[in-house]
Amino acid sequence: MSVPIRPIADPSARADAAKILRAGGLVAFATETVYGLGADATDETAVARIFAAKGRPRFNPLISHVPDVETAFALGQATAAARTVAEAFWPGPLTLVLRRTEDCPIAWLTSAGLDTVAIRVPGSADARALLAEAGRPVAAPSANRSGRVSPTIAAHVAAEGFEGLDLILDGGACAVGLESTVLDVSGDRPRLLRPGSVTREQIEALVGSIELAGHGDAITAPGMLASHYAPAAPVRLNATTLRDGEVGLDFAGQLGAATDLSASGDPVEAAANLFALLRALDRPGIAAIAVAPVPEAGLGAAINDRLRRAAAPRG
Repeated sequence: MSVPIRPIADPSARADAAKILRAGGLVAFATETVYGLGADATDETAVARIFAAKGRPRFNPLISHVPDVETAFALGQATAAARTVAEAFWPGPLTLVLRRTEDCPIAWLTSAGLDTVAIRVPGSADARALLAEAGRPVAAPSANRSGRVSPTIAAHVAAEGFEGLDLILDGGACAVGLESTVLDVSGDRPRLLRPGSVTREQIEALVGSIELAGHGDAITAPGMLASHYAPAAPVRLNATTLRDGEVGLDFAGQLGAATDLSASGDPVEAAANLFALLRALDRPGIAAIAVAPVPEAGLGAAINDRLRRAAAPRG
């Protein structure tokens, strides 16, 4: 049976979705980053349905989405750095890892048993309206099966065939098309756990030098698994030519391939196109997906982070 798809801009659709969330159901919804697979973050059983639907490792925490800054800092302790970056980038594509407040209701399964919580105030006004109507934090990882390419349109979500998904709220193509930046501000010095469209340079302009998560670090936030965002076909990075049986994912025409993240070399356009184009190239009979080099500066760091995870050895 197909899952109903309704527009997130429709107040009646949001009202129905909020009822589903409060009852412990699953709702996929559009944000400015990617589509999220949402459940009540305070309900262990509802959160367990996310893990079951995605096949997600239980040590990988989930981001809880809230409608405003005040709600966020009622759930996680606000350090000075947290307040500074929240003022600059919320609502928006930034997740903050914070120490739990004493009475934080977020389920331990949501945070994978950690004493920190990952919180985001999404930039999408419709998503915030849904969250306000739900009246509780909503855990919402990307609405794809674990390790697969993230969805940037409603059809991508529908194609995953999730069991137990009650409703998809369609907001069209995601404007950013890349998961949020994750910044740990729970300690003395901010630490970048996952790059995204809010860049390291933008953050350091506000709070000074920040630490970077290293390979093999403990999983303390979403998006830290080495192999992630992976198509079925192997991914070969920094390709300068195409080999037999490969298809090319180009950048600025370096490979002369038909599929280009951004023919003009625009990293914002490339980020928005990344997951949709990986999905489009992931088809039977492909020996590998060869990806042209993408400059590491600015948003390119986030794009390359996702590509390295897509190319990592499969467990």
